[in-house]
Amino acid sequence: MGEVFKLPDLGEGLAEAEIVAWHVGVGDHVVTDQPLVSVETDKAVVEVPSPQSGHIAALHGEPGDVIAVGAPLVEFAAAATEDKGAVVGEIPKAAGKVKVAPALRRLAKELEVDLASVEATGPGGAILRTDVEVAAKGAAPGREKIRGVRRAMLRNMVRAGAEVVPATVTDEADIECWQPKTDVTVRLIRAMAVGCKASPSLNAWFDPATETRTLHPHIDLGIAVETDDGLFAPVMRDIGNRDADDLRCGVEAMKKDIAARSIPHEQLAGQTITLSNFGMFGGRFADLVVVPPQVAILGAGRAGPRVVAISGKPEVHRMLPLSLSFDHRVVTGVEAARFLNAVIEDLEKAD
Repeated sequence: MGEVFKLPDLGEGLAEAEIVAWHVGVGDHVVTDQPLVSVETDKAVVEVPSPQSGHIAALHGEPGDVIAVGAPLVEFAAAATEDKGAVVGEIPKAAGKVKVAPALRRLAKELEVDLASVEATGPGGAILRTDVEVAAKGAAPGREKIRGVRRAMLRNMVRAGAEVVPATVTDEADIECWQPKTDVTVRLIRAMAVGCKASPSLNAWFDPATETRTLHPHIDLGIAVETDDGLFAPVMRDIGNRDADDLRCGVEAMKKDIAARSIPHEQLAGQTITLSNFGMFGGRFADLVVVPPQVAILGAGRAGPRVVAISGKPEVHRMLPLSLSFDHRVVTGVEAARFLNAVIEDLEKAD
């Protein structure tokens, strides 16, 4: 048996990755640092280079498989060859505008599939094994394996559904006094800080195994951001000690990082409480999902004109719907109401 190369530590606390496409096949000769495989984590596609020169004896895993860090990835033939400084094995080339690994070229040939006619669903236009198999069966494209950011979202939601005892309270803030072009996100962030100060029990983590909670002295706010790839929740650190300009710069930098898929992994972890401005897309109120170990999430619905009673008379004011979901195992209804009241009081200020 030759030397087995295991999936290396990809850094930033990542424990696993999904195979996107192999760039080598069994029998190929490779040299040190030649790309072996592309894998996808919950934030990016990464190429894994060869640690040595040699012939490939076996590949462990198919595109779409999720493998853990430290699990076998590639087996080299018993005798490693000297690195001549040139790539001898085949490097994937484009077939027209199609990106495909050598192993999948062989599969396509076996199944008599024309690669030019295959609809690629992999990152950067790469053809996956499932794409070739779908084309071979003549099935309509559309079915795809959940991976990357969406897989991380799926697992978080499953865990939340299994662990949390959810409850939701709703109300509205009268924002008629807001000036034109008020930065809604920054106002919501500021109000979240005020709410946590009034009701610290919501800025906490809960560990059901030990039945302990951690009350945080600082507020690391997760901000739910919807993308085509799935839901991100990057963290704005220590929002209670930052002014409006600093928060605004932080929000803009966060948006750019997400759009470029370059946001550091450490900025996607450690949220102590979360904000979801879902009203940007529609809806007034919602039962939101609390992701453990957090115990609360505030959602802002779509603001709009409502008839309200002012001094006993009806007036039309701009109202902002708010939904606060919390884990009722450790947060009481009174604590939740106190938080929401403080948020509303801050939002109803002119500036």
